[in-house]
Amino acid sequence: MIPAEILFWTFAGVVFYVYGGYFLLMTLLARLFPRPVKKSACEPAVSLLVAAYNEAHVIEAKIRNALALDYPAGRLEIVIASDGSTDGTPELVARHADGNRVRLLRYPLNRGKLAVLNDSVPQLHGEIVAFSDAATMLEPAALRRLVANFADPAVGAVSGLYRVVKHDSVNIGPPEDVYWKYETFLKRQEATLGSIIGAHGALYAIRKELYPFPAPDTINDDYVIPIRILRKGYRIAYEPSAVALEEAHEMGGFGRRVRIMAGNLEQLRELKELLMPPQWLALFFFLSHKTGRLAAPLCLIGMAAATAPLLGRPLYQFAAGLQAVFYLLAVLGSFVRLRPKFLRLPYYFCMINAAVFAGMYFVISGRRRMAWKRR
Repeated sequence: MIPAEILFWTFAGVVFYVYGGYFLLMTLLARLFPRPVKKSACEPAVSLLVAAYNEAHVIEAKIRNALALDYPAGRLEIVIASDGSTDGTPELVARHADGNRVRLLRYPLNRGKLAVLNDSVPQLHGEIVAFSDAATMLEPAALRRLVANFADPAVGAVSGLYRVVKHDSVNIGPPEDVYWKYETFLKRQEATLGSIIGAHGALYAIRKELYPFPAPDTINDDYVIPIRILRKGYRIAYEPSAVALEEAHEMGGFGRRVRIMAGNLEQLRELKELLMPPQWLALFFFLSHKTGRLAAPLCLIGMAAATAPLLGRPLYQFAAGLQAVFYLLAVLGSFVRLRPKFLRLPYYFCMINAAVFAGMYFVISGRRRMAWKRR
């Protein structure tokens, strides 16, 4: 086997493992070694915290949605923390705030989401803090189902399920929906085996006493906060019946994927938290799920480059043809809404992998504020 062949199959193997092999392996392991969380109905005092920057278009709907949750009114406070909003967000919240069930924390300067969370959590009254995004609407039973996991004293944090709705309203909606269903499946398996290593920012909750106060320039709070709670010896549960809904047009396209990938790159710093002492299962999840996604775009480029010197052989001519068709569909998908819907997957796949390189730029250049100022 010549060096180009070795490189081609090495790169192809990594890509297959990241997107297919890990999926199959987790399916098998979760069936062989399940560790269910000991859930039961409970009603601890909960603070639902929403950090908001210029969310006037959705904030009142968010408050109405939170007030309609199936949870005792006397056990739930809804806190909107405005991070220097300039579009009237705090004024709209003030119309609903009574200082008890709905509260407004108004910060005059825009400093970033983690700075807001760090300043707001100590002011909350609940023993459980639930985090949610302003544009995310929760199903009525979502909070009750989420906190049922805290009946297990080993659980320090729990993530809800993120679901895309009205996905036909934007070009990336259907593939985004497929992607999140795929992610949901992986999280289910990881949770069944032990702990997930990152939550869905749309809805997750922690025991207030475990809040780790991350650095204000942290990009992905929904990863760093749970991983540091995991490091303290607690389990991070996943509750697929606690559903958070977001309309496809709120997802932000490529810019949102860049923010996520920049956060994933930043998360590499958290690897040391799993090494001393080593937490082998979490390390396995981290390397396979998180680090693998960052390596995949480099391997895709390596596959294409390794194919070129092998074009004299039929197998690699076929491989080159498949790659050409795939990337042609990706280019077409960036301009037109392809039908049937599955033809949009190459564009979405290439977009999320291209976002890794843009994320590298933002992390290296230190331009992290893009993660919060999304409009």
